[in-house]
Amino acid sequence: MSFSNAKVPDDKPADPYKATNLTDPDLKEKVQDLVSFMESCKFGMMTTRIESSGLLTSRCMALAAKEGGGVDLLFHTNTESGKTDDLKSEPKINIAFLNPTGEWASVSGEADIVTDRETIRKYYSPALKAWLGDLEDGKHDGGPEDPRIGVIKVKALTATYAIATGTSLGRGADIVKGAITGAAPKVNKLREISEEELQQCE
Repeated sequence: MSFSNAKVPDDKPADPYKATNLTDPDLKEKVQDLVSFMESCKFGMMTTRIESSGLLTSRCMALAAKEGGGVDLLFHTNTESGKTDDLKSEPKINIAFLNPTGEWASVSGEADIVTDRETIRKYYSPALKAWLGDLEDGKHDGGPEDPRIGVIKVKALTATYAIATGTSLGRGADIVKGAITGAAPKVNKLREISEEELQQCE
């Protein structure tokens, strides 16, 4: 089911911005640019569906590591937090990245909560102790053996992102020109990576 509120001329795109900015280079370039952008952001907004209400909620998460050619994302978590309840009932997830210049990326996929100690030790960071604290019971101390520490592994299924072209001054001029002429400015490399393409990165 789709939504439309307008009937545009057959020879004109209904979404000029997308038509002008969408690019489709080879898969290697698309993936490399996506991975580089996510690394530069360091933090992403993780969106899950709340188990009790069905509403969506987001929280900021630090990117801990990457697998699967750089597109499968790993995040540390406290296994006793609400987001693990959300993911147990609905593993579908979105991770969004944004930088101050307006460049962005959206990665949709499915999440798995990993608790095996080998994986936890591999990706453990001493900084986690600040977030989990030491409960002083000899077990829940924020260290690599703390059973509260888990890893959320996001298997990317699709991705869309936009990274800027040219300089900020040049983009600004193009936007002003577009506002005057009605022609959509070419200011971003808008790219989409399909599920079939991401399967090739495994």
